[in-house]
Amino acid sequence: MTETTRATNGRADKRMGRGRNSALRITPVFSTPGVHPYDEVTWERRDVVQTNWKTGEVVFEQKGTEFPDFWSVNASTIVTTKYFRGALGTDARETGLKQLIDRVVKTYRKAGEDFGYFADTESADVFEHELTWMLLHQYFSFNSPVWFNVGTKSPQQVSACFILSVDDSMDSILNWYKEEGFIFKGGSGAGLNLSRIRSSKELLSSGGTASGPVSFMRGADASAGTIKSGGATRRAAKMVVLDVDHPDIEEFVETKAREENKIRALRDAGFDMDLGGRDITSVQYQNANNSVRVSDTFMHAVEEGKSFDLRARTDNRVIETVDAKTLFDKIAKAAWECADPGIQYDDTINDWHTNPETGRITASNPCSEYMSLDNSSCNLASLNLLKFLTDDDTFDAERFEQAVELIITAMDISICFADFPTESIGQTTRDYRQLGIGYANLGALLMATGHGYDSDGGRAVAGAITSLMTGVSYRRSAELAGIVGPYAGYARNADAHKRVMRKHQAANDSLRTLGSMDTDIHKRATAAWGGVIKLGETNGFRNAQASVLAPTGTIGFMMDCDTTGVEPDFSLVKFKKLVGGGSMQIVNQTIPRALKKLGYTTETAEAIVEYIAEHGHVVDAPGLRPEHYEVFDTAMGQRAIKPMGHVRMMAAAQPFLSGAISKTVNLPESATVEEIAEVYLQGWKLGLKALAVYRDNCKVGQPLSDGKADKKSDEAPAAVAEPQVVEKVVYRPTRKRLPKSRPSRTTSFSVGGAEGYMTSGSYPDDGLGEVFLKLGKQGSTLAGVMDAFSIAVSIGLQYGVPLETYVQKFSNLKFEPAGLTDDPDIRMAQSIMDYIFRRLALDYLTFDERAELGIYTAAERARQLETGSYLPEEAVEEIESESLKNDAGDDVDTDAGHAVATAAPAGARTTSELFEAITGTSVDAPLCLTCGTKMRPSGSCYVCEGCGSTSGCS
Repeated sequence: MTETTRATNGRADKRMGRGRNSALRITPVFSTPGVHPYDEVTWERRDVVQTNWKTGEVVFEQKGTEFPDFWSVNASTIVTTKYFRGALGTDARETGLKQLIDRVVKTYRKAGEDFGYFADTESADVFEHELTWMLLHQYFSFNSPVWFNVGTKSPQQVSACFILSVDDSMDSILNWYKEEGFIFKGGSGAGLNLSRIRSSKELLSSGGTASGPVSFMRGADASAGTIKSGGATRRAAKMVVLDVDHPDIEEFVETKAREENKIRALRDAGFDMDLGGRDITSVQYQNANNSVRVSDTFMHAVEEGKSFDLRARTDNRVIETVDAKTLFDKIAKAAWECADPGIQYDDTINDWHTNPETGRITASNPCSEYMSLDNSSCNLASLNLLKFLTDDDTFDAERFEQAVELIITAMDISICFADFPTESIGQTTRDYRQLGIGYANLGALLMATGHGYDSDGGRAVAGAITSLMTGVSYRRSAELAGIVGPYAGYARNADAHKRVMRKHQAANDSLRTLGSMDTDIHKRATAAWGGVIKLGETNGFRNAQASVLAPTGTIGFMMDCDTTGVEPDFSLVKFKKLVGGGSMQIVNQTIPRALKKLGYTTETAEAIVEYIAEHGHVVDAPGLRPEHYEVFDTAMGQRAIKPMGHVRMMAAAQPFLSGAISKTVNLPESATVEEIAEVYLQGWKLGLKALAVYRDNCKVGQPLSDGKADKKSDEAPAAVAEPQVVEKVVYRPTRKRLPKSRPSRTTSFSVGGAEGYMTSGSYPDDGLGEVFLKLGKQGSTLAGVMDAFSIAVSIGLQYGVPLETYVQKFSNLKFEPAGLTDDPDIRMAQSIMDYIFRRLALDYLTFDERAELGIYTAAERARQLETGSYLPEEAVEEIESESLKNDAGDDVDTDAGHAVATAAPAGARTTSELFEAITGTSVDAPLCLTCGTKMRPSGSCYVCEGCGSTSGCS
């Protein structure tokens, strides 16, 4: 923990020029005194090889990298490829996690000493060890630019989020292009508001007509599409904002929708218009997220059906009056067509602004979570919430507090030594010291503790945690202000800053808790906000902003998080890479923990987990009560969270954040324009600062399947190809009859008290060829139906229908009689059909075939609980048993069921593709430009879990 004490060396006076001589004395919380964090873990060497699955080309290879044994293969691969510095194959190249963490942490420690933060060397030592321990154990991570730049010979850029400004002059517009380029080069993204640029309906001083902001967007878009962000493979990320009262607002709103129509026309003509395709570069405005900045006046006019004035930029005269509802509907229609524009709620944003005397907030970073002054930046860090869940399923709020205090201290120190792409950004950031602490794994935490994401209980937990995080951050900021002084712009904004702190405190006081977990967290949050008000009155604050909720794409994988940012879980079944180079599919490891928390027995939990492994969802899972379905709702699938569920979760967290939330509200393809308009309207009413939507399949440049890419060729487009004559060949199945004498087995069974017999006959080569079922009295309707069913199945088998197909169709079929059976391998069945085909699978399918269906014998399940594998010991050794361990580092609670682990389908390379293979549902997301796999949503961007690349957010 940390406390303020009196320094004796006076360094704060010398460095900061302020008459203060107190400093931080830090005592260990996470690390062990006298033991270096590295000595507490087991290290192993790994070869990191990354290929593009389409071409087979090795895009990266580094052998012998060193990582803790509990880090997943995915985490070590992403960290090696993204964050290790130095040229490959040279002595300058980093070879292990120790070097990476030391490079960053030692830089932070030295700056903390140089700038007078620590009371003594011992406190500096503890600070270094505490940060190292938390990073090593994946408790938190700094944003990507820190890992890219800190401790290297490159400029020490630590910020991921930038806001620029542009005025109504050619010099300013060209300077905008240049500044964006430098930011993109450094691996970050930028946003700005173009509303100062006069519209195309206004005159220039020379007498000509102005071009308008939309025309200048073309040049910036082309620049962004050319520069590789941070020298890596992804393109730049940017946000363009226009005020709703700008005369060119309709052109701005419809710009990307028109381009999407162009994409469709070119695609239909045979051009390659996939994301990353060779012809997509001819389309404009594809490198930016667009947002409309709406005012309360406009939104009230929409509600009341009134007109709204569009005003000139030069003299504020009314150029045009439009119907507010019609304009709002156009915004919704464009978002329906192409997911742009999003909405930013201007009055809400500026009502929570701590520095209004300096200037208004006019824009955001590309992902919409950082909102502050023009020409400013923010560095981010995110905590892994699941790490603070104890063995007894309580949230360790005390350790969470202590972690937040330490991380905020480190983030503020980074501004002391950081470099910035422009002097104006550097000056504003040093004067206001904006920080962006946040978290990841909220969705996993809620599931593990038995809370539905779209539930009052889930929202209460999220609100309490967010309130505690921001309250502790500002309390520490006030403590730091007492050591090294408040931020330079505080004096002129003191009243406004303290007013916003009281607004946060009031929101915390009105938070409604529902359970012991959120009640305990809320009590600590209340105490933290009390400290904020008291200390802030005396010391002021070190930081103008403290918290945001970022996408946590790449760093989320670095921390082995199941869920990113504020998002729910993507799916219940995950794709997992193995040390030996193979892969497997596993059921989300938080599910067994959730089932135990909800009170399910081991036997029932096991059946539920097996059902999820096969189906990818929980609907009709054996023994699972329908009222618990909501706990397992996900972003995709049969029980996908409804759009307003996402909006309500954002509203639960927003009052406790300095900035905003990076999140896209996903809607099904069938969603209407009116539904999108309602989401935007409710976002305003619920007090959000920004909102973006995405309707499935609304964009052509985001392929639905990899097969689409496979069809590409260098041949002429299909639209102009020569017609070909194709001979149609019709194949007919042939029945393979059983011999007169064939082996068979008879099985007696009892399901839910109903007794029967099954006789199964097979071919001499052991393939199943017939099934006869005896159930009910001879001559009864039931007996006749079962005879007919037996004949139909038998004929199908003899015509070549695979038994696996029947098992897939009839297992888990639910009807009475159902319940306990007398079969030790199948203790519970949902119906007679469910039992029959599970039994046939056990009798006639190979282990690998059954494993893909999630069907195991009692002995195999027992072996899995003991060894972590269903296979016998000798088989495990053959397929590299070490790879089957839980290399994510978190123990699976086998008391409440197990995480089913089976070989992943051959065509799956990520969780998105695995989800498609299991459910048959398409994931509407782009393919990764680096490794070719399908990405998945992360905040308002996309992230590749194969290589860590993102579509824009670090």
